[in-house]
Amino acid sequence: MDGSNEAINEEDKGSSICEVLQILGAKWAFLVLEELMNGPLRFNQLQRNVSIVKTQSLTNTVRHLENNGLVMRQVFPTVPVTVEYSLTEKGKDFQAALREMEKWVQKWGDSPNPRLSRS
Repeated sequence: MDGSNEAINEEDKGSSICEVLQILGAKWAFLVLEELMNGPLRFNQLQRNVSIVKTQSLTNTVRHLENNGLVMRQVFPTVPVTVEYSLTEKGKDFQAALREMEKWVQKWGDSPNPRLSRS
């Protein structure tokens, strides 16, 4: 086997990771997805649940996730209008990856950087 196949595979991996980061790259996307894993939420409840996120940032994040097919926005004709957000099938499918990231953080999140620690 020559090195050309290996280079292509590495390039594919890099572009796949870039694609994931582009879809989920919104600063607060992981928090929003995690909240919506528990079920649909109205905007104000979502905002209360992720209170560290400013309103405009949350709006931008939800729009970004909606535009990328992970979140569905449903408008109810009430007075005032009620808007509810939920995960699409694509968004629900991300749950396994999110759980794996949580496992990784539990294992390594508090570990000091070996390069920075002094013996």
